[in-house]
Amino acid sequence: MLSGSGVPFVTAVLLPQQTGSRTFCTYRTVNMERLKIVLQYFQSNSESISNGICIILALVSVKLYTSFDFNCPCLPQYNKLYSLGVMIVPPIILFFLGVLVNRHTGVMMDEWMRPLGNRSKNPAVVKYLFSAMIQRALLAPLVWILVTLLDGKVFICAFSISVDPTLFSGQPNNTGLDVVKMMAKVPCKEDIIFRNSSFRKAVSRYVRCYSQAIGWSILLFLIVLGALGRLLKPCFEDHGSFLQTRYWSNYLDVEQKLFDETCVLHARDFARKCVVQFFEDMREDTVLHLPHPLNFRCAQEEEEEEDDRLHGISKQDQMNQLLNKWYFSKPELDVTRMAYRPRTCVTWEDGNGKSLYSDV
Repeated sequence: MLSGSGVPFVTAVLLPQQTGSRTFCTYRTVNMERLKIVLQYFQSNSESISNGICIILALVSVKLYTSFDFNCPCLPQYNKLYSLGVMIVPPIILFFLGVLVNRHTGVMMDEWMRPLGNRSKNPAVVKYLFSAMIQRALLAPLVWILVTLLDGKVFICAFSISVDPTLFSGQPNNTGLDVVKMMAKVPCKEDIIFRNSSFRKAVSRYVRCYSQAIGWSILLFLIVLGALGRLLKPCFEDHGSFLQTRYWSNYLDVEQKLFDETCVLHARDFARKCVVQFFEDMREDTVLHLPHPLNFRCAQEEEEEEDDRLHGISKQDQMNQLLNKWYFSKPELDVTRMAYRPRTCVTWEDGNGKSLYSDV
């Protein structure tokens, strides 16, 4: 009877724990899958990576503002100057930081500054890359400006001296200050003349309302402008030309990445050959080991494959000449030779000369 009554009791205790652990594991699995999808999107191409970097910069700008200790000087001659500095200087820094980390910047400058060579330049591609770079670089500064306007502290510090104090009741008396200096101290709630003052709170709310109205108006304007641009763009632009411009801008990015990857692989193989050749030259005694024909054939094929990765470039002067040629004379955009290069066809015949089958 004890065992019969104990088993259901243990089961009743364990089942909720198992269910909770399974739910937690399922929740973690779903979150990991979502995170993996997001990371795969941002790693899919350079445009996605640039979008991800711009979003990160925007989030960083919000975090910087929330952690920023804003202290208004509460002096008539410095309030506006300090507020404008907080409103303008960080967005400029964020803008140039966005330009710096954007991959389109390097691709655009390379295409704009390169010599003509065998490939003509397309101004539409440079314009497209410049537009994409500017749009992404402006995201973080706009976020900073909108956050400061919606918060209102900067606006209160800058324009509290412009408010007419007669519009509000509870104005402090016998402060020994003129009206301008008194209104300049409105942002400083720790000041003794505005401690627990309803007048200061009323003026702050009044100026903050203007600040938030401007912030929401700018946000609404940007959203409407973006929507109109997206809707009206096909009406005033040749979609075929746009597709061509977008294709060749992506091509420039992919070409540069492939060239860099090929150079890295070539440098690794070149360095390996140099190191092996150095150790081979330092060897004094030569010991001849004859490999099995099959192993010798495999080793020979591997060596041929390594030589093929070097593309016949085996000297420093050759590599320098190739790099100079790549910069000063980009190859023509024509891959006809690679697409239709001749292939070797081997036909197997019997003793009488009759064809059996062919290998291409």
